[in-house]
Amino acid sequence: MTTRPPRSTRRILLGPVTRNKRLVAMGTPLIVVWQLCEALVPVMIGVTIDVGIETSSLGPFLLACAAIVVIFLCLSYGYRYGALFLMRALQDESHRLRVEVAEKAVQPVDDPRLAGEWLSLATADAEKVSELVYQVAFTAASIVTVLATAIYLARTDVTLALVILFGLPVTVAITQLVSPAIARRTSREQAAIARVAGIAGDLIAGIRPLKGIGAERTASGRYREASRAARRSSIVTARSWGYMSGLTTLVSGLFLALVALLAGTRAIDGDLSLGELVAIVGLTQFLAEPIKLLGDLSAQFAASRASAKRLHEALATGSHVLDGPERLPDDAPREVCFEGVTVGPLVDVALTCSPGHLVAVTTDGPESADTIVALLDGTTRPESGIVRLGGVDLQQLARGDRRGALLVVPHAATPPEGTVRAAIDPDARLDHAELDAVLTASAAHDVVEAHPDGLDHAVRIGGSSLSGGQRQRLTIARSLAVAPPVLVLRDPTTAIDAVTEQQIALGLRTRRDAGTATLVVTSSPTLLAAADTVVWIREGRVVASGTHHDLQEHPDYREEVLR
Repeated sequence: MTTRPPRSTRRILLGPVTRNKRLVAMGTPLIVVWQLCEALVPVMIGVTIDVGIETSSLGPFLLACAAIVVIFLCLSYGYRYGALFLMRALQDESHRLRVEVAEKAVQPVDDPRLAGEWLSLATADAEKVSELVYQVAFTAASIVTVLATAIYLARTDVTLALVILFGLPVTVAITQLVSPAIARRTSREQAAIARVAGIAGDLIAGIRPLKGIGAERTASGRYREASRAARRSSIVTARSWGYMSGLTTLVSGLFLALVALLAGTRAIDGDLSLGELVAIVGLTQFLAEPIKLLGDLSAQFAASRASAKRLHEALATGSHVLDGPERLPDDAPREVCFEGVTVGPLVDVALTCSPGHLVAVTTDGPESADTIVALLDGTTRPESGIVRLGGVDLQQLARGDRRGALLVVPHAATPPEGTVRAAIDPDARLDHAELDAVLTASAAHDVVEAHPDGLDHAVRIGGSSLSGGQRQRLTIARSLAVAPPVLVLRDPTTAIDAVTEQQIALGLRTRRDAGTATLVVTSSPTLLAAADTVVWIREGRVVASGTHHDLQEHPDYREEVLR
């Protein structure tokens, strides 16, 4: 399984149209029909005056009225269904972009963005880019309507038609003077808002530690400063949009006043009938909408382009997760082997975790433990030696095969937002007996029974509604429910009392069957005692391996794990 190559800014920007061709192709003509019918209303009113009122003929008058009714029906249903198709395309594209951003956000990437910034990309920026489907449809409708109006005027009065055909591009060009500034300021505004969202997310997630060290005032001050910067940026952007709207209204108003003046002069000279004058004045007033819309659309396109650029920068961020071409053989034993691995603090480390075994690794410092976990989750590569999974070099193994055979649970893992049941078994694969066995093995029954809603008890984002021990027990339960061929746990019981830890140690042994391998990186005497083999690493090297009981003969080992 290979990583999908990042799309360019241009491909992201055009994605709403290219990936939703059918919906855009159905919605755009209907929006064009809607705009044409809007333009036909003053024309038909003029026709009604000329053929019905001035001639006092009832038949033509009723026919013209019926035509107006048909036009309004087409106008109404054209917009209704055109907007429906375009909204479907917009929502589908927003969903696709959200999924792409979410897939990138959950990967270990070389990117300094906070969680809230990824959220802003997946919401505001994704929707801003998806709005291109509306921009395309309404631009097409405005252009077609203006050209159709010019054709009508050309048949009525060539001078007026030429004024519109030459004056319209000049009017739109003048309104574009503000567009570059809007694009730049919108981009800065979105970046500032994303930054605030990121800080807010971090603040909420870490509110308990902040209270513990009395740093609430400092943290809130940091958020307040970022929020003020975002507010200033939003005001500047809104001011630019105001300048754009005012300039568009002024220029289009002057242009349309000129057209109305010429039409009135022609009517006074007798070159236009009363109905034609009414039609032209009505069309002149109507043209203010598509002309203003063309000016606004250019600024909206600039904002969409700014969002597309931000999305591209995020999606193109390099991932440091291993992904190779090799597949895992079906008949290969699902085991993990370190063969003379040297990287960071580790020096020539060799260990094996085979199916049916619970292997514990204890180190004299967190650096070695972190490096072992990073090697297994694919975010670190050995400088020398090989880490194998199922006999295949982990660096050459396809990411999908590695994830299907190996689950690495970091120390800071937290249950997702939802319910306790969803945190343990999100796909609802376990029956009642299996779920009960998982709860027993992870000592998570207390978490379920601590609330009247039981398994349906709500879990807040980041597990903030749970204690540290409850979060760890749900994480262990989820890991056991997944039942991967190889399970790696990093200090899974640091916030759990000794009695409960003993129950979890027993659960790991009984729940993990003979066909699965379990590797626990820990310094917990209880988990070490439950392991079949303990690998003792000191100063980056494997000092000894054996049972916890046997290793206690080493004074240094006793000092490290029994302190």
